[in-house]
Amino acid sequence: MEIDLSSIGMEKGRQYETIITTKNSDNLSNAAPIGVLYAGNDKVLSRIFKGSHTLENIIEQKEYIVNITHDPELFMLSTLGNLDEDCFNEDNSLRDAEAYFKCKVISLKEAVKQSDPIKKKDEAIVIKSEVTELVINDSSKAYNRGFGYVVETLSNLSRFDLVDEDQKQHYLDRFREAKRIVNKVGYTQDIKAMNEIKKELVKKGYEP
Repeated sequence: MEIDLSSIGMEKGRQYETIITTKNSDNLSNAAPIGVLYAGNDKVLSRIFKGSHTLENIIEQKEYIVNITHDPELFMLSTLGNLDEDCFNEDNSLRDAEAYFKCKVISLKEAVKQSDPIKKKDEAIVIKSEVTELVINDSSKAYNRGFGYVVETLSNLSRFDLVDEDQKQHYLDRFREAKRIVNKVGYTQDIKAMNEIKKELVKKGYEP
């Protein structure tokens, strides 16, 4: 049975910030923040760089769990180290996740994007998976970081006329990176907003 992830706010072709949980051969749990792209119906894609415990566990076990949460502490702890075992449920999902879905690996393919700042070839694996189960614990939407970049860029724009040229260049650099990411992961509304911000910067005499 196909599982529709639109029920947790995921849109086909968009990437979302999640925490993936896996287990190794010793049955030890691991958690790491990983972007997940919804490919439609019951399929998702992730690109993970070699050397991570998450990738090693996925290759070994051929399954994993994608956790949906807006808790910044969980993202921080799973980035800087690993979560305590009491943060995991018996099925290896996160206890505090608003929702989660279980995935079974369909294919593993070496790939690197030309637009990625990391240029080493053959250092990343694209994982295509089938969603086998969706659990919703609380009404929530998967987080897309495009909106956050729009808000941050607007904050910088509001200060643009008040700062010196060095700070203006700093804001322009941040705009370029934000626009790159929004074009990659954001919704149509986010991309439109960034284009409007660009027009405002051009009016001010700058070429972002």
